[in-house]
Parts: sequence; C-alpha cells; structure tokens
Amino acid sequence: MSSKKMGRPKSDNPKSKTIEIRVDEEILSKLDAAAEKLNTNRSAIVRKGIEKIYDELQK
Repeated sequence: MSSKKMGRPKSDNPKSKTIEIRVDEEILSKLDAAAEKLNTNRSAIVRKGIEKIYDELQK
C-alpha cells in the first residue's frame, strides 16, 4: 500500500477563523438564494460580499 495520506488536500489559504452573525429570515433567504444561483455556499457569498465592500471603500 501507498504511504500517501487520504483525505482532502491542504489548502493554500486555510479558513481557520469563524464568525457568527445574527440575521433575520429575509436575509437568510436571500443568502441561500444567492448561494444556490452561484452554485456555492453561504460562506463564499459572505466572503465575496466583504471583499466587494472593502474594495469599494478603498476607492
């Protein structure tokens, strides 16, 4: 047998920090709809939103 490890490969940019936020049903519904439409997950949508706001503030 190979000595190679099984499982998910290591990420170049590991996501080791977590945040918890409170949202109402409307925001959660919008988040889920966006994630489904873009074929991704909630976390990716939130990260993308943070990047977008940050970039706008840098202008």
